[in-house]
Formats: sequence, C-alpha cells, structure tokens
Amino acid sequence: MKYSYIALQKENDLNKILKNQRSTGETVHLLFHSLWDKKSCDLVELLDRKYGKSLPHSQSVFGVDSFNMPHSFVIFSTTQTPTLVSLDRGKVMIEDYLSRIYNKLRI
Repeated sequence: MKYSYIALQKENDLNKILKNQRSTGETVHLLFHSLWDKKSCDLVELLDRKYGKSLPHSQSVFGVDSFNMPHSFVIFSTTQTPTLVSLDRGKVMIEDYLSRIYNKLRI
C-alpha cells in the first residue's frame, strides 16, 4: 500500500475531509501529533521523507498538529500523541501504540 503525507494547517480543512469521507466512504488516515514531542516529530519526519509527495492511487495520511489545530483533538478524544485515526466505511480505528502506527504505515 502506498501512502501520501499531507500536513493540514486549518481545522476547516479537516472538517472538509471528514465531510467528504462520510459521503464517499473512502479510507482516510489522520495522524494527530505534537510539535514538542520527539516521538511525534521523528514519525512525521519519516513520513514526510518516505511519503512526502502525493502519488497517484495512494491513501492519504493527513497530519494534524496540536499547535495549529488544537480543537481537532476533541473530535476523536485524542489525549496522547502520536495517534493514528483510520476511518473506513463507518468504522473508526484509533491506534496510539507507536510500534503499531509504524507497522500500519509501513515505515
């Protein structure tokens, strides 16, 4: 599976993505991270290095950081970083265990 990493800057962008996902049912991955957490920063750096460019036929991983988008963390009751939220046809899967996040994103 190929991924493409896209860092979000506004909560409005996340709301558009969630609204689109509800109507289409496509798989969406949201990576909630902090700019001050070393584990989060390392993960985001690896993602950006490996999947930085948007590739055709790839699943998007949207980065949501706690500085620019703090209110977005309330949507999925996210209390620790990094946390990967996967949305797929009505299913919500929340993963906050770091090694499982690495495995799921194939890093």
